[in-house]
Amino acid sequence: MATTADIRTGLIIKLDNSLYSVVEFGQNKTARAAAKVWAKLKGVDNNRSIEHTWNSGDNIFPVRVEKKAYQYLYKDESGYNFMDKETFEQIVVNESMIDAPQFLKDGDEVSISINTETELPMGVELPDKIVLKVTYSEPGMKGDTATRTLKPATVEGGATVMVPLFVNEGELIRVNTKTGDYIERVKE
Repeated sequence: MATTADIRTGLIIKLDNSLYSVVEFGQNKTARAAAKVWAKLKGVDNNRSIEHTWNSGDNIFPVRVEKKAYQYLYKDESGYNFMDKETFEQIVVNESMIDAPQFLKDGDEVSISINTETELPMGVELPDKIVLKVTYSEPGMKGDTATRTLKPATVEGGATVMVPLFVNEGELIRVNTKTGDYIERVKE
């Protein structure tokens, strides 16, 4: 059992028989009324985003979560298949549980949140930055490096990333998986 004083970003709580992750939280104090604690919550087992308010000191129900390292194997009709790097057990995860499925490639290491009560996966997190190979891009013109003009480039896995004009087909680039933005070119 925990109280509203234990709320922090990333905490997963049970609310109305659903699981939610705390995205943002704060406290409202007034001179006459008791303090209130509010939180923006994102659904873990559903796609809802809600705001909830409690009186300061109310009980909340946190869920114990364990993060484990898994390796991405392949995608089939049942979902995305991952292998535990320690026990070599395989699990299948729906696409909706993966934060950036368009950037997954075979052999990638990811972090999967497991509910310790039910032993079920709750979400898949890719590393913040990954290196991908550009599979298709229009060729850049010599001297087009002065301005911050961007062009679309297709990377391995099929995702499209906006890159500077000097990035060519076959080069490696670093991409932010949270925003999908180009960061830099990577030397082989």
